[in-house]
Amino acid sequence: MPPTAEREAMAEGTLISHLLELRRRLLNATIAVVLCSLVCMVYANWLFEQVAQPLIKSLPEGGQLISTGVAAPVFAPFKLALYCGIFLAMPVILYQLWAFIAPGLYKHERRFALPLVISSIVLFYAGIAFAYFAVFPLLFTVLTHAAPAGVRIMTDISEYLDFVLVMFLAIGLAFEIPVAIVLLVATGLVRIESLSANRGYVLFGICVQSAVIVPDVISLVIIAIPMYALYEIGMIMARVLARKKIAERQAEDAAEKAKDA
Repeated sequence: MPPTAEREAMAEGTLISHLLELRRRLLNATIAVVLCSLVCMVYANWLFEQVAQPLIKSLPEGGQLISTGVAAPVFAPFKLALYCGIFLAMPVILYQLWAFIAPGLYKHERRFALPLVISSIVLFYAGIAFAYFAVFPLLFTVLTHAAPAGVRIMTDISEYLDFVLVMFLAIGLAFEIPVAIVLLVATGLVRIESLSANRGYVLFGICVQSAVIVPDVISLVIIAIPMYALYEIGMIMARVLARKKIAERQAEDAAEKAKDA
C-alpha cells in the first residue's frame, strides 16, 4: 500500500473510532437523562409542589395557582420532571464530555480543565439553590403585593413553570462568572489588569443584567451583590493560576539552564 493511501486509511480509522466513541458517550449521557427523568416523573407532582412553594407562600388571601389548559395539570409537572432529570444527570453529562476530550489534552491541560468542570457544576447548582431560597421568596412577595387593589392574583401553572425555569437557568449561568473569568485569562483573551481596571463597568453591567432578570430594586440588589462577589472570586482564581504558570515557566527555564550547563 502506498504511504499516502496508508496515511489516509489511518486517518479514516481514527475518525471512525472518534465517532464511535462520541456515539458511546452521547448514549451514556442520554441513558442517564432518561433514568433520572423517569425517577423524577414518579415524584412529578411533589416536585411541582416544592417548586411552587415560594409563590404559594407569598400569595395574598384569595390568590392561588390555576390551570387554563386542559392537559396542563399533567404536562406541567412532567415537564418539570424532565428538566429535573437533566439537572440531576448534569454531572454524568459533563463527565461523558470530559471523558471524550480528555485523551486529546496534555497532562497540564487536564489538571487545569478538570477543576473547572467540577467547579462549574457546583456553581450552577449553587445558583439554582440561591434562586430558590433567596431570590424567589422576596421576588414573589414584592410582585404579588404590588398588584392594584381589587386585583386577585391567579397564576397559570404553565406560565409559572416557564418563568421559574428561565430564572433557574439565568441565575445558574450567572454563577458561572468565576469559571468564565479563569477561561478568558487562561486563553489570553483578557488580561487581569484589564479586569481590575474596569471594575466599575463590570458592576454597571451586572446591575443591568440583574435588572433584566428581576423587576424590583430589592431583588436586584440580592442578585447583583453575589454576582459581583463571584467576579472578584474569579479574578482571585485567575491571579493564582497566572502565578502558578509563571512559577512553572521559571522552573522549566531553570531546568533547561541547568541541563545546558
